[in-house]
Amino acid sequence: MLARAITLIESSRPDHQAMAQALVNRLMPDSGRSMRIGITGVPGVGKSAFIEALGCKLTAAGHRVAVLSIDPSSVRSGGSVLGDKARMMKLSADPNAFIRPSPSGSVLGGIARKTRETMLLCEAAGYDVMIIETVGVGQSEVAVATMTDVVLVLMLAGAGDELQGIKRGLLEQADMVVITKADGANVTNAALAASQYRFAMGLLHDPHDLPAVMICSALELTGLDEIWTTIAERVRAADASGGLQARRAEQATAWMWALVEQKVRETLRQTESIHAIAENAEQQVRGGTMSPVFGADAIVEALRLSGVSPSA
Repeated sequence: MLARAITLIESSRPDHQAMAQALVNRLMPDSGRSMRIGITGVPGVGKSAFIEALGCKLTAAGHRVAVLSIDPSSVRSGGSVLGDKARMMKLSADPNAFIRPSPSGSVLGGIARKTRETMLLCEAAGYDVMIIETVGVGQSEVAVATMTDVVLVLMLAGAGDELQGIKRGLLEQADMVVITKADGANVTNAALAASQYRFAMGLLHDPHDLPAVMICSALELTGLDEIWTTIAERVRAADASGGLQARRAEQATAWMWALVEQKVRETLRQTESIHAIAENAEQQVRGGTMSPVFGADAIVEALRLSGVSPSA
């Protein structure tokens, strides 16, 4: 039933969208009771392995875990592999876990178009730990911070990512940095990378609220208990201080404005008169006879004069 509800949410058919909006509105009072964790990092860092190892520990401890995994969509074909369940074989078979892969589509920021609504459905279904796994494109993946309580940035040691990660961007959104694959001969490299990131966090964050930097191995199952304890303590402290409620309120407001922008774009496509002006402006901009700024102004003015309300 949950999987079918998510399919309804992700559908672009107008009748399905009307049903989906009614469903989300009805389930809102039953949502918001989970711990929301964002997992991001460079490709190949081991996000799926980390999530499976952590998820299995949590379900064994009595938690119900939902994983929303965002798969990159092909720029050429628009398709996605959606193979995350195959990479989390053990967790996908756990009766207390739910894994839902979704295509990123044309949405930037490492998330899918309906990730927020899907998260609310999972919470209403009784999952108390939500894990959002992003596409994994690196510095541009900041959107996950607008829907989660804690953002974990996974990094590799000894692969040249230390200096790349010190750049401003993704690490400014990090609540925790986790050095993965700290096993075998890589343990020393992981410890060295952790010290480098601790220094970087001191440059990027308030010294009174520095992100934790930890190491782990999904292969040897080391460091996972400490990571979970740190996550839980951070969320409990934010809840007690009122910071968690403020963060979620800010996220809800940002979500509303994102939807406004999306609905304005839909109105541009669906209203014939405005769509014609937009196409004409696009052709002139493409041909170099109109500046992009003037073209944008023409489209906005057409929208204003039409008096058309953004589509519901």
